[in-house]
Amino acid sequence: MFNGRLTVVCILVLLSFSATAFAADNPFIGSWALTPTTGGAGWLEVRQAEGYLDGTLLWMGGSPESQTRVWVDGDTICALRVWNEELRDASGKVVRSVAHPVSLTATLAGDTLHGFLSQPSNEGTGVWKDEFIGTRTPPLPSPPDLSKLHFGDPVALINGKDLVGWAVIGGAHWSTLGLKTPEGGAAQGWVPMDESVANGWTVHDGVLANDPAQKEGQAWQRYGNLQTMANFEDFNLTTEVNVPPNGNSGIYLRGIYEIQVIDSYGKPLDCHNMGAVYGRVTPTLSAEKPAGEWQTLDITLVDRHATVKLNGQTIIDNQPIAGCTGGALWSDQMRPGPIYLQGDHTAVQYRNMVLRPVVK
Repeated sequence: MFNGRLTVVCILVLLSFSATAFAADNPFIGSWALTPTTGGAGWLEVRQAEGYLDGTLLWMGGSPESQTRVWVDGDTICALRVWNEELRDASGKVVRSVAHPVSLTATLAGDTLHGFLSQPSNEGTGVWKDEFIGTRTPPLPSPPDLSKLHFGDPVALINGKDLVGWAVIGGAHWSTLGLKTPEGGAAQGWVPMDESVANGWTVHDGVLANDPAQKEGQAWQRYGNLQTMANFEDFNLTTEVNVPPNGNSGIYLRGIYEIQVIDSYGKPLDCHNMGAVYGRVTPTLSAEKPAGEWQTLDITLVDRHATVKLNGQTIIDNQPIAGCTGGALWSDQMRPGPIYLQGDHTAVQYRNMVLRPVVK
């Protein structure tokens, strides 16, 4: 006698077993640090969902984006995100809304991904393609016991009078501001800054300020970011910050994780608000002050976990950071790096910036 119900159950069991086996054998599942050949950083996470593959991609800037579809074709991983784009005429009028696909394809050789990110040009006459390599990111460790941390001597990052110890950066082009290493040579790995990037950073009366002023009637001027010439691993960083109305800056920890600095007073909780790990970790409460007032930040980074106190209140409590954030200098989360301040958006002021390295 044909037992239809039993047959369906058996098929479901087999499908479930096949999906589990596929997940166990799928070498693409996990978190990947992506390095475009043109510079910058990206991040890809591939997950086995119930009956399908899912994924999230961060490419260079912005926030991690959920993918429309992720699949494996033989030895190739494919990810596709489709979003609507408004096409405008010369006057700025929207003439059409079209689907804009962004696709990622990569193959795996050992523990390294090799692939391309592709999307059509705005004019629809070609394809923009960027090559990258990817390395698997080690699993996140357990949250550290912050009560057992030991810190080294404090390092005052702002000397109160000039930019010694800092360097202006613009994209992949860096400038040492004429500083030299103790040996007298140029800092290793640094090249002249893109001359199209202006320096808006100054120090006066203990305040490190950025003023990316645009001159009326002249072409828009791109301004540089600022980074310490010293690199750090895990640490506690305290500082005071003052953002103007609609101000937007950011503090990058080790050059890869941005703690958002922005005028978000009175806005609903969001992963892009003041004190958030940009695009990744949303504060649990709002502790901002109105624009134009000095605010305090107390940030601890240990074992890829972040704790953020804003104006004395804990808004992020020992939360994991899965990967780099938009604008990162590189994607390797194991690499020591600088404190890097975003200066290409709006004016901002910092003072009393002190770093205490974790001693292990």
